[in-house]
Amino acid sequence: MVNYKVIFETERLVIRQLKAFDKVTFFDMMGNPNVMNPIPQKVFTNEESDEKLLELISFYKSNSEKKIWAISLKNNTDLIGLCGLIINNENDNEIAYRLREKFWNYGYGTEIAKGLIDYGFEKLNFELITADAFIANKNSIKIIEKFMSFDKEFYNKKDNCTDRRYNLSKENWYQKKLN
Repeated sequence: MVNYKVIFETERLVIRQLKAFDKVTFFDMMGNPNVMNPIPQKVFTNEESDEKLLELISFYKSNSEKKIWAISLKNNTDLIGLCGLIINNENDNEIAYRLREKFWNYGYGTEIAKGLIDYGFEKLNFELITADAFIANKNSIKIIEKFMSFDKEFYNKKDNCTDRRYNLSKENWYQKKLN
């Protein structure tokens, strides 16, 4: 039996802590240019991927503001992607998600975005949640726009690209859920 801490669940997904057993599937995602280029971030080597996985796992033992978790299907512990709640460059709470390529186009991105928003407002009591996406990442923008309002475009120095920022207040989220 594999032991891991579940953070929350959605209809089809389990959001859990990353574990060392995620190594192969983590690299399948981090080493794939089709996954990394739309972010845009560099493609990882196997060694870099292993180091990044250990770094993310180490956050659970610290009081890091980064909350990055594994996404698995309910019927399987294999990692299908990453998600999390991070702090953006303006000190706001931001949702983040990334899926392995073979799990694209099944609605998991929309499901995890909604799950992260619910978790942020209901469990962590956030008042505002944001999301950033590279302007050329049309799939992520399409998902984000289902839930959030456009705020601005800005130059993302870290990733050397232009991003769009979206936001959603707790009040607007609950209004949308009532309608």
